[in-house]
Amino acid sequence: MSSNSTPHYFVPGLSRHPVMAAIGLIAFGFGISGWVNHASWGGPMTLAGVAWVLYVLYNWFGDTINESNTGKNGVNVDISYRWSMAWFIFSEVMFFGAFFAALFYARNIAMPWMGDVESKLIWPNFQAVWPNDGPAGLVEKFTTMGPWPIPTINTLLLLSSGVTITISHHALVENHMKKATNFLAATVFLGAIFLGFQAYEYYHAYHELNLKLTSGIYGSTFFMLTGFHGFHVFLGGTMLAIVLRRMIRGDFTAKHHFAFEGAAWYWHFVDVVWLGLYIAVYWM
Repeated sequence: MSSNSTPHYFVPGLSRHPVMAAIGLIAFGFGISGWVNHASWGGPMTLAGVAWVLYVLYNWFGDTINESNTGKNGVNVDISYRWSMAWFIFSEVMFFGAFFAALFYARNIAMPWMGDVESKLIWPNFQAVWPNDGPAGLVEKFTTMGPWPIPTINTLLLLSSGVTITISHHALVENHMKKATNFLAATVFLGAIFLGFQAYEYYHAYHELNLKLTSGIYGSTFFMLTGFHGFHVFLGGTMLAIVLRRMIRGDFTAKHHFAFEGAAWYWHFVDVVWLGLYIAVYWM
């Protein structure tokens, strides 16, 4: 990132990108709601929304990269980028915190309540144990997802990717560009393998375990937590792939490379979320 030390604050002109991104996100929201309700248009609209957002981000990133490479981003802009990324990650912490809280509430509050004396009058044979498929007859029988082997393999993959991106960062700071590029490429590769394993895990859950999004509170919390985390791995991997392309192109120096740092912060956040998810969802 060819940022300079001038004290000016570059203010870009009017941009179409926020409105364009909002259109894609609205399409994605409607599409995913239709998809989970088995509407025929749900899947195509979801994919169209994702494709549209990626197209917008490609152009948005391109404009931002051009601003950086042409020296418009001074030290004040660099500070703004750092604060913006920090607050963005904080919002993501709150996002996942809500889903972890839902899992805790269902497991430690709602489940014991459903097993008390009054509830026994409604559901005499209900067993208040986790995981649970609800009162008899309401949810199809399913098998829960254990930690072996794929979730554990994915944990090792993400932990390894945290190591490789850290090595890449240190190499970049020391101006060892080839080493930084190689280890960043390894990070992107490990993230891609993680997504491949997760896709197989979902196939296994649906077709062999009968574990679906409709499988009661267990199924909904399982797929919401792991699914949104997988989406964040995809998003983080996309950012790292863009950073990798810029690194190969020579956009970064040992002192000016916040695009790399911001993507690395996000990737470490994804790693930490997965560790909590691995323990709370697969082991507890």
